[in-house]
Amino acid sequence: MSEVHAARRSRLRARCSAAGSTALVVSRPANVRYLVGAAPADAVLLVGRSGDDVLLSHWEAADAFAEPRPADTEGLRTEVLHGESDPATAAVAMAMKAGADTVAVEEHHLTVARHRALAAGAPGVRLTDLGRVVEEHRLVKDEDEIAALRIAAEITDRALGELLESILVGRTERHLALELERRLVDHGADGPAFATSVATGSHSGVAGHRPTDRRVEEGDFLSVCLGARFRGYRCRIGRTFVIGSSPADWQIELYDLVFAAQRAAREALLPGAEYHAVDRAARTVLEAAGHGSALGPATGHGVGLEIGEDPRLSPAAMGRLGPCVPVTVEPGVHLPGRGGVRIDDTLVVRSPADGGPELLTITTKELLAL
Repeated sequence: MSEVHAARRSRLRARCSAAGSTALVVSRPANVRYLVGAAPADAVLLVGRSGDDVLLSHWEAADAFAEPRPADTEGLRTEVLHGESDPATAAVAMAMKAGADTVAVEEHHLTVARHRALAAGAPGVRLTDLGRVVEEHRLVKDEDEIAALRIAAEITDRALGELLESILVGRTERHLALELERRLVDHGADGPAFATSVATGSHSGVAGHRPTDRRVEEGDFLSVCLGARFRGYRCRIGRTFVIGSSPADWQIELYDLVFAAQRAAREALLPGAEYHAVDRAARTVLEAAGHGSALGPATGHGVGLEIGEDPRLSPAAMGRLGPCVPVTVEPGVHLPGRGGVRIDDTLVVRSPADGGPELLTITTKELLAL
């Protein structure tokens, strides 16, 4: 992967050099990982004009960093920092010593205090805003990235499938969430992609519900939302089931409605489709049934090294989908005091000639009675 990372840094360097920056300091952890591979959370990357890039970090203090320090290669070397020095401040100072007069930094990631410290540590350097250039580069995934997402989805499907084969009645939301996260790791995940949500009864259908000690009961809706992280890449799946021999009529009607909204949005995931049009596809179905206000601020979003990336599939989102962009589609409806339904999938945008949207999370969307 070192060649891939080097090529990514070269593209970034060429784009920013054309804009007048003589050096770049990348501090957002997901962006650093995209450009160099696995790195400690505090690592900062200095991208120089000449192609001599430096990764700075306190490796000896990175107890949670399980992977070895990247070896120095042509075009990238590592710098071990000591004491309480800020890697970003050290990177800007290093750029100044190398003759840089303009350094672009990720202002959207830096605090005001940290930005001031960068300026104070290198008074001869003009700081400019790199903006979200790296995030823009991350938008379209290469086949290695999609392969990692595909494996993450396979692990997630497997963990969820095993849970559905176990006895659920009487177990708490919290216990089920912990079991799902353990199963993700058992099947090869680096860890969960985000905090697993298990919601029963009146809690079901709520986005981001934090599991409680409420126990699963007969007749409940059971909503589960989880995802695996594999080689840094994250996916998402959400499913809703009914506990008991058969669902009630209102549960079937609500489930069919959310399923129809989710299907409409999935079918809209084509290259060239406007972000807000995908959201509109799901929202129109819910609005026609009187549940338009139940859908959250977005129908879905991009995934990759972070669980919430660009693009955002929301009513006001601007832009158009391109091929090889992985996104989630996750509509839900919650009826206060009764329960609700969520159906979430991770897909990759593909052209009709390539078979249309590629569904990564394949656990059945049939309303199962467990």
